[in-house]
Amino acid sequence: MNDYDYDLVVIGTGPSGQKAAVQGAKAGKRVAIIDKRDFMGGVCVNTGTIPSKTLREAVLYLSGYRERSIYGASYRVKQRITMEDLQFRCDHVMHNEMDVIQHQLLRNGITMINGLGSFLDPHTLQIEAAGNTYKITAAHVVIAVGTMPTRRDDIPFIDDRIFTSDGLLNMSTVPRSLAVIGGGVIGLEYASIFAALGVRITVIDMRPRLLSFVDEEVIGALIYHLRQHRVTFRLGESVTKIEIDDTTNKVVTHLDSGKRVTTDRTLYSIGRTGATARLNLPAAGLEADHRGRLKVNENYQTAAPHIYAVGDVIGFPSLASTSMEQGRLASAHAFGLDTSSIPNLFPFGIYAIPEISMVGRTEEDLTDAGIPYEIGKAHYREISRGQIIGDQIGMLKMVFGLEDRKLLGVHIIGEGASELIHIGQAVMAFGGTIDYFINTVFNYPTLAEAYKVAALDGYNRLIS
Repeated sequence: MNDYDYDLVVIGTGPSGQKAAVQGAKAGKRVAIIDKRDFMGGVCVNTGTIPSKTLREAVLYLSGYRERSIYGASYRVKQRITMEDLQFRCDHVMHNEMDVIQHQLLRNGITMINGLGSFLDPHTLQIEAAGNTYKITAAHVVIAVGTMPTRRDDIPFIDDRIFTSDGLLNMSTVPRSLAVIGGGVIGLEYASIFAALGVRITVIDMRPRLLSFVDEEVIGALIYHLRQHRVTFRLGESVTKIEIDDTTNKVVTHLDSGKRVTTDRTLYSIGRTGATARLNLPAAGLEADHRGRLKVNENYQTAAPHIYAVGDVIGFPSLASTSMEQGRLASAHAFGLDTSSIPNLFPFGIYAIPEISMVGRTEEDLTDAGIPYEIGKAHYREISRGQIIGDQIGMLKMVFGLEDRKLLGVHIIGEGASELIHIGQAVMAFGGTIDYFINTVFNYPTLAEAYKVAALDGYNRLIS
């Protein structure tokens, strides 16, 4: 065997890169991890998952959103909320996360390299750092570079006026109005977060139906709720031009239908592009698609079998949770370790306000597949805990087989959705039926009780 500097080199320190590196280290291998930044964590910690979810919690607390149904729509913990208030909490959490990640990598004996890595050949990487250049070699490589916001060349991105999600936290003030171009997960999360602050939001998307992978009833409930908070949706519309009006100093977004949307600021969020442009992929015998993404097989191997790609750079679902598992599995496969995973039961979490989470199959999916099913629903307003916390819109829906009553999917909107989903995930992993929920005692009062109410509702539908 060739004498390489490392058994495994991971490019990128986001969730997928971290788990790939740690798995390799746990297997007793020599592992290095590369990041072009001076700090670890990738997009997840620095501009993506962690800051956006922390921003959401800051808004929920300071705006008094959770208590409004009890104390009134005007209730707030802080009357005038500034960007400094929101950034303070984000900075605190981000710095702690970076420290935790660095400590984890250190205690597992992983070599951390700060610099820009690129391929010289399939087993050799060039590192550029602080004006110096050197080479390292690796038996296996995991590409976990993540993504960056997609930009259009004809749009004048201007700090604090027209920006992508990477620049959103750098706003100097909370705007009175905001246009969100792109109704994907990121766009809807930020639209709902700022709507909770009273910002007038306009969401623009060329698709007639948002988040097609989410249960139609659930996404319909989210859109209805957002409209109640003065969010306007312009669906089936494309943006032709964005400009600053010299007279009003407002941002004007022109649509192909002739409409114009005038706002204080505009968030451009039409998707993300794989951060592969500077990797010199051809030197490794690889090629990215038009969105900078890499194609992999079921083991996350690229066209070069010893080079793996994981996380957002391989596309959907582009979630931190799934990326972590992909990194672990790729590293385990590289070193011949036995693993097991259930990708069809990976949960999805959308941290909008209200929160959405799902696992398993949707009604639309089962209908298209010709699989007979029934549903059971529970509304938070019918659950004591839902009344206590003031959540009037929450709902849990379970989808189960018509004949065998086996649980096929769970779809939740409302407080704690991303936590509650794991109960359904566990039951599905063991092939459970709705009878499990009917015969199980849940703590009272809890939101978990919604599972029992939904199961009883489903059972009643079967016998009625």
